[in-house]
Amino acid sequence: MTTLLLSLLLALAQSALPGVRPLPAPLSVARWWDPPPTPYAAGHRGVDLSAPVGTRLRAVAAGRVHHAGPVAGRGVLSLALPNGLRTTYEPVRPLVTEGEQVTAGQVVAVLTEGSHCPAPCLHWGLLAGEVYLNPLTLLPGPTPRLLPADPTGV
Repeated sequence: MTTLLLSLLLALAQSALPGVRPLPAPLSVARWWDPPPTPYAAGHRGVDLSAPVGTRLRAVAAGRVHHAGPVAGRGVLSLALPNGLRTTYEPVRPLVTEGEQVTAGQVVAVLTEGSHCPAPCLHWGLLAGEVYLNPLTLLPGPTPRLLPADPTGV
């Protein structure tokens, strides 16, 4: 039953409007999403994206600011998306306030020091209710491109 629920939640995330990158391209993943086997077990409930302190962060989709402020001594920004998902960014200095509507691609925060990575990084999370999902599913997939045929036939 849990597997079915997680599959449905993942499908919901993937059916969201194609997202905008939270950081400028190319994204460099310092640590991948590693969901825990049970709700309270160890795991990594988001992805860490390498970026220098001071990097401007963008809303990955249109939504409403759910939270903008400190949590456990670190700046956190949480955006509620129209499809019931919530995305989080930390450590940040939010540039928006709770309740504010944001647009996809809008600069919403600045990356600060205080990450749990060896080098500065953005911890980016995605929630459906209380279930963590892989936030990379919000990003549009690569666009396939056909290459010209090799004229030598090789």
